[in-house]
Amino acid sequence: MQPSRILRSNGEPKPNITGFDMRKFLAATGNHRYDPWERNEAWRYTGRFSRFNRFKNAFPGLGIATVAFAGYCIYEHFFLDNRHGHHGIGAH
Repeated sequence: MQPSRILRSNGEPKPNITGFDMRKFLAATGNHRYDPWERNEAWRYTGRFSRFNRFKNAFPGLGIATVAFAGYCIYEHFFLDNRHGHHGIGAH
C-alpha cells in the first residue's frame, strides 16, 4: 500500500459507495446448504464420471501413441543410416 493512502486512512475502513455490505448479506442467507437437486446431480461426479476418469478418458490412445513414437525415435536413432547423400552447409 502506498504511504499516502496509509496516512489518509487513519486506520478506518474505506466507506462503501454502493451501500452493499457482504457481512450482512452472508448473515441473512444463513448457514444451511440445502440443494433439492443434489441427489439427482450426484451421478455426474461418481463412478465413470469421476474427475479422475474424465481426465483419464480425455485423450484416448495417447499412452499407446506416446510409446509407439518413442520406440520409433529409438529405432531411427540406432538403426537407420543418417548418411544418404544430402549435403548440408559445411558438410564434406
